[in-house]
Amino acid sequence: MSKLKNGKETRSGEDPMRHENTIGASDLASILQASNAESSRASHRATGGVVTVLVPAHNEAEAIIETLESLGQQTRRPDRVIVIADNCTDNTEQLALAQGAEVICTVGNTDKKAGALNFALGQLLEGADPDDLILVQDADSQLAPDFIENAVSHLGSDDKLGAVGGVFRGGPGGGFVGHLQRNEYSRYARDVKRLNGKCLVVTGTAALFRVRTLRGVSLARTQGSLPAGNGRGGVYDTSVLTEDNELSFALLTLGFNILSPADCTLVTEVMPTWRELWAQRLRWKRGAVENCVQYGWTKVTRPYWGRQLLSMVGVLVTVAYLASIGYAVGSGAGLHLHAFWMAVTGVFVLERIVTVRLRGWKYMLLAATMYETVIDLFLQAVHAKAYMDAMFNKKKVW
Repeated sequence: MSKLKNGKETRSGEDPMRHENTIGASDLASILQASNAESSRASHRATGGVVTVLVPAHNEAEAIIETLESLGQQTRRPDRVIVIADNCTDNTEQLALAQGAEVICTVGNTDKKAGALNFALGQLLEGADPDDLILVQDADSQLAPDFIENAVSHLGSDDKLGAVGGVFRGGPGGGFVGHLQRNEYSRYARDVKRLNGKCLVVTGTAALFRVRTLRGVSLARTQGSLPAGNGRGGVYDTSVLTEDNELSFALLTLGFNILSPADCTLVTEVMPTWRELWAQRLRWKRGAVENCVQYGWTKVTRPYWGRQLLSMVGVLVTVAYLASIGYAVGSGAGLHLHAFWMAVTGVFVLERIVTVRLRGWKYMLLAATMYETVIDLFLQAVHAKAYMDAMFNKKKVW
Protein backbone atom coordinates (compact mmCIF):
# COMPACT_ATOMS: atom_id res chain seq x y z
CA MET A 1 0.00 0.00 0.00
CA SER A 2 2.84 2.39 0.72
CA LYS A 3 6.48 2.86 1.43
CA LEU A 4 8.37 5.12 3.80
CA LYS A 5 11.56 6.62 2.46
CA ASN A 6 14.30 8.43 4.35
CA GLY A 7 12.17 7.61 7.34
CA LYS A 8 12.59 7.03 11.03
CA GLU A 9 11.03 4.24 13.04
CA THR A 10 8.03 5.29 15.09
CA ARG A 11 7.82 4.36 18.75
CA SER A 12 5.52 1.57 19.79
CA GLY A 13 3.06 2.16 22.57
CA GLU A 14 -0.35 1.32 23.85
CA ASP A 15 -3.30 3.42 22.78
CA PRO A 16 -4.47 5.12 25.98
CA MET A 17 -8.04 5.56 24.78
CA ARG A 18 -10.60 3.36 26.44
CA HIS A 19 -13.43 2.16 24.24
CA GLU A 20 -16.99 2.91 25.29
CA ASN A 21 -20.24 2.55 23.42
CA THR A 22 -20.90 6.27 23.05
CA ILE A 23 -19.14 9.49 23.86
CA GLY A 24 -21.05 12.07 25.83
CA ALA A 25 -19.69 14.91 27.92
CA SER A 26 -18.73 12.59 30.79
CA ASP A 27 -17.13 10.11 28.42
CA LEU A 28 -15.11 12.84 26.76
CA ALA A 29 -13.95 13.97 30.19
CA SER A 30 -12.81 10.40 30.86
CA ILE A 31 -10.90 10.34 27.61
CA LEU A 32 -9.17 13.62 28.40
CA GLN A 33 -8.43 12.42 31.94
CA ALA A 34 -6.85 9.23 30.60
CA SER A 35 -4.81 11.20 28.13
CA ASN A 36 -3.66 13.64 30.79
CA ALA A 37 -2.59 10.73 32.99
CA GLU A 38 -0.63 9.37 30.07
CA SER A 39 0.91 12.81 29.61
CA SER A 40 2.02 12.88 33.24
CA ARG A 41 3.75 9.54 32.82
CA ALA A 42 5.51 11.03 29.80
CA SER A 43 6.78 14.07 31.68
CA HIS A 44 10.23 13.49 30.28
CA ARG A 45 8.99 14.92 26.99
CA ALA A 46 10.30 18.26 25.82
CA THR A 47 7.95 21.20 26.26
CA GLY A 48 5.47 21.22 23.42
CA GLY A 49 6.15 17.62 22.45
CA VAL A 50 7.56 16.25 19.22
CA VAL A 51 6.28 18.18 16.22
CA THR A 52 5.67 16.12 13.10
CA VAL A 53 4.62 17.88 9.91
CA LEU A 54 2.49 16.06 7.35
CA VAL A 55 2.41 17.54 3.86
CA PRO A 56 -0.06 15.75 1.55
CA ALA A 57 1.05 16.37 -2.02
CA HIS A 58 -0.41 15.39 -5.38
CA ASN A 59 1.84 16.52 -8.22
CA GLU A 60 3.19 19.50 -6.28
CA ALA A 61 6.64 19.66 -7.89
CA GLU A 62 6.26 23.37 -8.56
CA ALA A 63 5.60 24.29 -4.95
CA ILE A 64 7.07 21.59 -2.72
CA ILE A 65 10.60 23.00 -2.48
CA GLU A 66 9.42 26.43 -1.34
CA THR A 67 7.05 24.80 1.14
CA LEU A 68 9.78 22.63 2.66
CA GLU A 69 12.19 25.56 2.76
CA SER A 70 9.67 27.51 4.83
CA LEU A 71 9.61 24.61 7.30
CA GLY A 72 13.40 24.67 7.45
CA GLN A 73 13.32 28.34 8.42
CA GLN A 74 11.04 27.90 11.41
CA THR A 75 12.15 29.40 14.73
CA ARG A 76 10.77 26.20 16.30
CA ARG A 77 12.06 23.57 13.89
CA PRO A 78 9.79 20.55 13.34
CA ASP A 79 11.21 17.22 14.50
CA ARG A 80 9.95 15.32 11.47
CA VAL A 81 8.71 16.42 8.08
CA ILE A 82 6.83 13.80 6.08
CA VAL A 83 5.63 14.44 2.54
CA ILE A 84 2.77 12.13 1.55
CA ALA A 85 3.27 11.73 -2.18
CA ASP A 86 -0.25 10.79 -3.19
CA ASN A 87 -0.53 9.23 -6.67
CA CYS A 88 2.14 11.58 -7.98
CA THR A 89 3.18 11.35 -11.60
CA ASP A 90 5.71 14.17 -11.42
CA ASN A 91 8.94 14.40 -9.41
CA THR A 92 7.40 15.60 -6.13
CA GLU A 93 8.87 12.58 -4.34
CA GLN A 94 12.41 13.11 -5.59
CA LEU A 95 12.34 16.82 -4.81
CA ALA A 96 11.08 16.19 -1.28
CA LEU A 97 13.76 13.60 -0.61
CA ALA A 98 16.41 15.98 -1.92
CA GLN A 99 15.19 18.55 0.62
CA GLY A 100 15.69 16.06 3.44
CA ALA A 101 12.05 15.21 4.05
CA GLU A 102 10.73 11.71 4.67
CA VAL A 103 8.35 10.50 1.98
CA ILE A 104 5.39 8.19 2.14
CA CYS A 105 4.05 7.15 -1.26
CA THR A 106 0.45 6.03 -1.51
CA VAL A 107 -0.55 3.51 -4.14
CA GLY A 108 -4.13 3.24 -5.29
CA ASN A 109 -5.54 5.79 -2.85
CA THR A 110 -8.89 6.96 -4.25
CA ASP A 111 -9.90 9.10 -1.30
CA LYS A 112 -7.86 12.16 -2.26
CA LYS A 113 -6.22 14.27 0.42
CA ALA A 114 -8.31 12.86 3.26
CA GLY A 115 -7.39 9.28 2.32
CA ALA A 116 -3.69 10.11 2.10
CA LEU A 117 -3.74 11.81 5.50
CA ASN A 118 -5.64 8.94 7.10
CA PHE A 119 -3.07 6.49 5.86
CA ALA A 120 -0.14 8.48 7.28
CA LEU A 121 -1.93 9.20 10.56
CA GLY A 122 -2.79 5.53 10.89
CA GLN A 123 0.92 4.84 11.13
CA LEU A 124 1.88 7.83 13.26
CA LEU A 125 -0.80 7.97 15.93
CA GLU A 126 -0.42 4.42 17.17
CA GLY A 127 3.10 4.87 18.49
CA ALA A 128 3.12 8.56 19.31
CA ASP A 129 3.09 10.18 22.72
CA PRO A 130 -0.31 11.73 23.54
CA ASP A 131 1.28 15.17 23.87
CA ASP A 132 3.13 14.99 20.59
CA LEU A 133 1.92 17.40 17.95
CA ILE A 134 0.90 16.91 14.33
CA LEU A 135 0.96 19.82 11.92
CA VAL A 136 -0.97 19.21 8.71
CA GLN A 137 -0.27 21.70 5.95
CA ASP A 138 -0.91 22.03 2.24
CA ALA A 139 1.97 21.51 -0.15
CA ASP A 140 1.30 24.87 -1.78
CA SER A 141 1.43 26.91 1.44
CA GLN A 142 4.45 28.51 3.07
CA LEU A 143 4.45 29.20 6.81
CA ALA A 144 5.76 32.40 8.38
CA PRO A 145 9.04 31.65 10.23
CA ASP A 146 7.40 31.84 13.66
CA PHE A 147 4.26 29.89 12.76
CA ILE A 148 5.11 26.64 14.54
CA GLU A 149 6.57 28.41 17.60
CA ASN A 150 3.43 30.50 18.02
CA ALA A 151 1.02 27.66 17.26
CA VAL A 152 2.73 25.38 19.81
CA SER A 153 2.52 28.15 22.39
CA HIS A 154 -1.20 28.71 21.80
CA LEU A 155 -2.01 25.01 21.89
CA GLY A 156 0.05 24.51 25.05
CA SER A 157 -1.67 27.34 26.89
CA ASP A 158 -5.23 26.03 26.56
CA ASP A 159 -6.14 22.38 27.04
CA LYS A 160 -9.58 22.96 25.53
CA LEU A 161 -8.08 23.97 22.20
CA GLY A 162 -8.49 21.17 19.69
CA ALA A 163 -6.60 22.80 16.85
CA VAL A 164 -4.67 25.93 15.98
CA GLY A 165 -4.91 27.06 12.39
CA GLY A 166 -3.40 29.85 10.38
CA VAL A 167 -4.37 33.20 8.91
CA PHE A 168 -3.47 33.06 5.25
CA ARG A 169 -2.87 35.59 2.52
CA GLY A 170 -2.76 34.96 -1.19
CA GLY A 171 0.48 34.28 -2.98
CA PRO A 172 1.61 36.08 -6.14
CA GLY A 173 0.40 35.49 -9.67
CA GLY A 174 -2.96 34.82 -11.23
CA GLY A 175 -3.37 38.23 -12.85
CA PHE A 176 -6.69 39.95 -12.16
CA VAL A 177 -8.37 36.89 -10.68
CA GLY A 178 -5.37 36.38 -8.39
CA HIS A 179 -5.57 40.02 -7.32
CA LEU A 180 -9.24 39.62 -6.40
CA GLN A 181 -8.46 36.57 -4.28
CA ARG A 182 -5.69 38.42 -2.43
CA ASN A 183 -8.19 41.12 -1.55
CA GLU A 184 -10.64 38.47 -0.42
CA TYR A 185 -8.07 36.74 1.79
CA SER A 186 -7.04 40.09 3.24
CA ARG A 187 -10.63 40.69 4.32
CA TYR A 188 -10.76 37.22 5.86
CA ALA A 189 -7.57 37.96 7.82
CA ARG A 190 -9.08 41.20 9.06
CA ASP A 191 -12.23 39.46 10.23
CA VAL A 192 -10.29 36.78 12.12
CA LYS A 193 -8.02 39.38 13.71
CA ARG A 194 -11.00 41.43 14.89
CA LEU A 195 -12.42 38.28 16.51
CA ASN A 196 -9.12 37.54 18.29
CA GLY A 197 -8.58 34.39 16.26
CA LYS A 198 -12.07 32.99 16.67
CA CYS A 199 -12.87 31.17 13.45
CA LEU A 200 -15.52 28.92 11.95
CA VAL A 201 -13.07 26.55 10.29
CA VAL A 202 -9.48 25.54 10.88
CA THR A 203 -8.55 25.39 7.24
CA GLY A 204 -6.44 22.75 5.58
CA THR A 205 -3.77 25.28 4.66
CA ALA A 206 -2.12 24.59 8.03
CA ALA A 207 -3.38 23.31 11.36
CA LEU A 208 -1.68 21.99 14.50
CA PHE A 209 -3.25 19.22 16.62
CA ARG A 210 -2.32 17.15 19.65
CA VAL A 211 -1.98 13.43 19.06
CA ARG A 212 -4.48 12.72 21.83
CA THR A 213 -7.05 14.99 20.21
CA LEU A 214 -6.81 13.20 16.88
CA ARG A 215 -7.05 9.87 18.67
CA GLY A 216 -10.22 11.10 20.33
CA VAL A 217 -11.70 11.98 16.93
CA SER A 218 -10.79 8.55 15.57
CA LEU A 219 -12.34 6.83 18.57
CA ALA A 220 -15.54 8.87 18.33
CA ARG A 221 -15.93 7.91 14.67
CA THR A 222 -15.76 4.20 15.44
CA GLN A 223 -18.22 4.55 18.31
CA GLY A 224 -20.86 6.57 16.49
CA SER A 225 -20.52 9.91 18.24
CA LEU A 226 -19.19 11.44 15.04
CA PRO A 227 -19.86 10.59 11.39
CA ALA A 228 -18.11 7.33 10.59
CA GLY A 229 -15.89 8.72 7.83
CA ASN A 230 -14.13 5.78 6.21
CA GLY A 231 -15.64 3.41 8.77
CA ARG A 232 -12.23 2.37 10.07
CA GLY A 233 -11.52 5.18 12.48
CA GLY A 234 -9.78 7.47 10.04
CA VAL A 235 -9.33 10.95 11.47
CA TYR A 236 -10.49 12.60 8.26
CA ASP A 237 -13.91 11.92 6.74
CA THR A 238 -13.24 10.64 3.22
CA SER A 239 -16.87 10.95 2.13
CA VAL A 240 -17.00 14.76 2.15
CA LEU A 241 -15.70 17.46 -0.17
CA THR A 242 -14.31 19.64 2.62
CA GLU A 243 -12.49 17.43 5.09
CA ASP A 244 -11.08 20.40 7.03
CA ASN A 245 -14.55 21.86 7.55
CA GLU A 246 -15.86 18.48 8.72
CA LEU A 247 -12.94 18.00 11.13
CA SER A 248 -13.66 21.43 12.60
CA PHE A 249 -17.27 20.34 13.17
CA ALA A 250 -15.98 17.12 14.76
CA LEU A 251 -13.69 18.95 17.19
CA LEU A 252 -16.40 21.40 18.20
CA THR A 253 -18.88 18.55 18.67
CA LEU A 254 -16.43 16.84 21.04
CA GLY A 255 -16.27 20.02 23.11
CA PHE A 256 -13.01 21.49 21.88
CA ASN A 257 -12.43 25.05 20.70
CA ILE A 258 -10.60 26.02 17.51
CA LEU A 259 -8.45 29.09 16.90
CA SER A 260 -6.67 30.90 14.06
CA PRO A 261 -4.45 33.42 15.91
CA ALA A 262 -3.21 36.55 14.16
CA ASP A 263 0.41 35.58 14.84
CA CYS A 264 0.12 32.29 12.92
CA THR A 265 0.36 33.43 9.33
CA LEU A 266 1.11 31.79 6.02
CA VAL A 267 0.98 32.35 2.29
CA THR A 268 -1.11 30.08 0.11
CA GLU A 269 -1.56 29.65 -3.62
CA VAL A 270 -4.31 31.53 -5.45
CA MET A 271 -6.25 30.01 -8.32
CA PRO A 272 -4.73 31.31 -11.56
CA THR A 273 -7.89 31.18 -13.72
CA TRP A 274 -11.60 31.79 -13.35
CA ARG A 275 -12.25 28.15 -14.30
CA GLU A 276 -10.05 26.82 -11.49
CA LEU A 277 -11.49 29.33 -9.03
CA TRP A 278 -14.99 28.17 -9.97
CA ALA A 279 -14.05 24.52 -9.33
CA GLN A 280 -12.37 25.33 -6.01
CA ARG A 281 -15.22 27.46 -4.66
CA LEU A 282 -17.90 25.08 -5.86
CA ARG A 283 -16.19 22.34 -3.89
CA TRP A 284 -15.83 24.54 -0.81
CA LYS A 285 -19.39 25.79 -0.90
CA ARG A 286 -21.08 22.48 -1.61
CA GLY A 287 -18.87 20.80 0.99
CA ALA A 288 -19.87 23.34 3.62
CA VAL A 289 -23.57 22.91 2.84
CA GLU A 290 -23.34 19.13 3.01
CA ASN A 291 -21.34 19.25 6.26
CA CYS A 292 -24.23 21.19 7.80
CA VAL A 293 -26.72 18.59 6.58
CA GLN A 294 -24.42 15.83 7.82
CA TYR A 295 -24.37 17.19 11.41
CA GLY A 296 -27.93 18.51 11.42
CA TRP A 297 -29.24 21.32 13.59
CA THR A 298 -27.12 21.41 16.76
CA LYS A 299 -25.64 23.98 19.09
CA VAL A 300 -22.41 23.68 17.12
CA THR A 301 -23.90 24.01 13.65
CA ARG A 302 -26.38 26.85 14.24
CA PRO A 303 -23.89 29.62 13.29
CA TYR A 304 -22.98 27.69 10.14
CA TRP A 305 -26.63 27.25 9.19
CA GLY A 306 -27.04 30.98 9.76
CA ARG A 307 -24.26 31.72 7.28
CA GLN A 308 -25.85 29.39 4.76
CA LEU A 309 -29.15 31.19 5.17
CA LEU A 310 -27.49 34.58 4.65
CA SER A 311 -25.75 33.26 1.53
CA MET A 312 -29.05 32.03 0.11
CA VAL A 313 -30.71 35.37 0.87
CA GLY A 314 -27.79 37.09 -0.85
CA VAL A 315 -28.26 34.99 -3.96
CA LEU A 316 -31.99 35.78 -4.06
CA VAL A 317 -31.40 39.51 -3.53
CA THR A 318 -28.83 39.56 -6.32
CA VAL A 319 -31.17 37.79 -8.71
CA ALA A 320 -34.01 40.17 -7.79
CA TYR A 321 -31.73 43.22 -8.16
CA LEU A 322 -30.46 42.23 -11.60
CA ALA A 323 -33.97 41.25 -12.72
CA SER A 324 -35.37 44.63 -11.64
CA ILE A 325 -32.68 46.45 -13.63
CA GLY A 326 -33.35 44.26 -16.64
CA TYR A 327 -37.08 44.93 -16.37
CA ALA A 328 -36.61 48.70 -15.98
CA VAL A 329 -34.38 48.90 -19.03
CA GLY A 330 -36.35 46.43 -21.11
CA SER A 331 -39.74 47.99 -20.39
CA GLY A 332 -38.56 51.50 -21.14
CA ALA A 333 -39.30 52.70 -17.60
CA GLY A 334 -35.67 53.72 -17.18
CA LEU A 335 -33.47 53.83 -14.09
CA HIS A 336 -34.24 56.36 -11.36
CA LEU A 337 -32.02 57.27 -8.44
CA HIS A 338 -33.59 57.23 -4.96
CA ALA A 339 -31.99 58.66 -1.84
CA PHE A 340 -32.60 55.48 0.15
CA TRP A 341 -30.88 53.22 -2.35
CA MET A 342 -28.05 55.72 -2.80
CA ALA A 343 -27.48 55.53 0.96
CA VAL A 344 -27.49 51.74 0.87
CA THR A 345 -24.98 51.82 -1.99
CA GLY A 346 -22.79 54.19 0.04
CA VAL A 347 -22.70 51.70 2.90
CA PHE A 348 -21.60 48.95 0.53
CA VAL A 349 -18.84 51.17 -0.91
CA LEU A 350 -17.62 52.08 2.58
CA GLU A 351 -17.53 48.42 3.56
CA ARG A 352 -15.40 47.58 0.52
CA ILE A 353 -12.93 50.35 1.37
CA VAL A 354 -12.54 49.69 5.09
CA THR A 355 -12.30 45.91 4.91
CA VAL A 356 -9.32 45.90 2.54
CA ARG A 357 -7.33 48.21 4.81
CA LEU A 358 -4.64 45.58 5.50
CA ARG A 359 -3.48 45.86 1.87
CA GLY A 360 -2.84 49.61 2.05
CA TRP A 361 -4.33 52.88 0.87
CA LYS A 362 -3.89 52.23 -2.86
CA TYR A 363 -6.09 49.15 -2.63
CA MET A 364 -8.58 51.10 -0.52
CA LEU A 365 -8.89 53.75 -3.25
CA LEU A 366 -9.34 51.07 -5.87
CA ALA A 367 -12.02 49.35 -3.78
CA ALA A 368 -14.08 52.57 -3.84
CA THR A 369 -14.69 52.03 -7.57
CA MET A 370 -16.58 48.80 -6.73
CA TYR A 371 -14.65 46.96 -9.42
CA GLU A 372 -14.74 43.88 -7.18
CA THR A 373 -18.43 43.48 -7.92
CA VAL A 374 -17.32 41.05 -10.61
CA ILE A 375 -16.10 38.49 -8.07
CA ASP A 376 -19.09 39.13 -5.81
CA LEU A 377 -21.43 38.18 -8.65
CA PHE A 378 -19.17 35.27 -9.57
CA LEU A 379 -19.34 33.88 -6.04
CA GLN A 380 -23.09 34.35 -5.94
CA ALA A 381 -23.32 32.18 -9.05
CA VAL A 382 -21.09 29.57 -7.37
CA HIS A 383 -23.34 29.59 -4.31
CA ALA A 384 -26.44 29.03 -6.42
CA LYS A 385 -24.80 26.17 -8.33
CA ALA A 386 -23.59 24.55 -5.09
CA TYR A 387 -27.07 24.63 -3.57
CA MET A 388 -28.56 23.11 -6.71
CA ASP A 389 -25.90 20.38 -6.89
CA ALA A 390 -26.40 19.50 -3.22
CA MET A 391 -30.17 19.53 -3.57
CA PHE A 392 -30.17 17.21 -6.58
CA ASN A 393 -27.24 15.14 -5.28
CA LYS A 394 -25.12 15.58 -8.38
CA LYS A 395 -21.86 13.68 -8.58
CA LYS A 396 -19.17 15.20 -6.36
CA VAL A 397 -16.07 16.52 -8.05
CA TRP A 398 -12.89 17.23 -6.08
